[in-house]
Amino acid sequence: MTTPRGTETATDLAAATADLAALRAALGSVVLGQQRLIDQLLCAVLAGGHVLLEGLPGLGKTQLVKALARVLDVCMSRVQCTPDLMPADVTGSEILTREHATEALHFMPGPVFAQMVLVDEINRATPKTQAALLEAMQEGQVTCNGRTHPLPEPFRVVATQNPIEIEGTYPLPEAQLDRFAVRLHVDMPDRETLVAMLDVSLDAEPAETLAPVLTSERLQLLLASARAPEITGSVKRAAADLVLATHGDSDTPAAALRYGASPRGLQALLRCARVHALLDGRAHVAFRDLETFALPCLNHRVVLSMDALLGGADQATVLGQLLAQWRARWCGDG
Repeated sequence: MTTPRGTETATDLAAATADLAALRAALGSVVLGQQRLIDQLLCAVLAGGHVLLEGLPGLGKTQLVKALARVLDVCMSRVQCTPDLMPADVTGSEILTREHATEALHFMPGPVFAQMVLVDEINRATPKTQAALLEAMQEGQVTCNGRTHPLPEPFRVVATQNPIEIEGTYPLPEAQLDRFAVRLHVDMPDRETLVAMLDVSLDAEPAETLAPVLTSERLQLLLASARAPEITGSVKRAAADLVLATHGDSDTPAAALRYGASPRGLQALLRCARVHALLDGRAHVAFRDLETFALPCLNHRVVLSMDALLGGADQATVLGQLLAQWRARWCGDG
């Protein structure tokens, strides 16, 4: 039986922090040198969000998602996107069956009917197939021929894409990007980490040997506790100001942005910040939690102006300048 929201005790929150520490340690044992990425992925998934992982091939994105599914003990499916992938290949379709001389249509669920769905190279799927994920990601259901089929709980989509691949790809539309709580960049490990990886994964896939860290019941308790940290009025106002700063005027760095972040970005920011506070052992959200997730939650929700693009600007640089101004106002550290 899960704990009702809002009734978590200090003991419950301490247990949740311990569970988060166990999860990050398990993931860190098989995905080396990516602790910040692991923390952000954990926070986003436990906050109820979908994740877009961006990085070059071979950096361990798939291994990380497989490892996460194993430690959470949730069922996982994988969709390998190609240009000829059809929407029904993802969501499922109705098939004609015959039982006792009677023909009937039955819905055959697709791979999206899993608790964790890895959508590999999502930008290789056509816009039509990408759009098939919208209802699932936003409403947790699939509609086929007028019938609604609920998806399992919890339901999370983790999609990957190669940021430098152009040929044979279809950039995700803004509406699709906005459904992802965070966009995380997977960086190239340093030399020491590469050498250490050889001891872990040279002849095996370490994610396959991970044991579950949480039971299903404990996962439900953790998901409830992830919503418990308090968000004060000042933190809410600070978060709102950060999002509104992306809609600023010509006297701010936001002049380089054609479109700013959406209210959904504000919701994602505060949800992820709550889990990050819990990961840090706190029952309240601080400004530093907002700082940690400002770029992951907003970088895919802003669109650069043409002048900024021609000038070589990027979202991270512009948002970094806005974040510095925001920090000076709210944190008082200049």
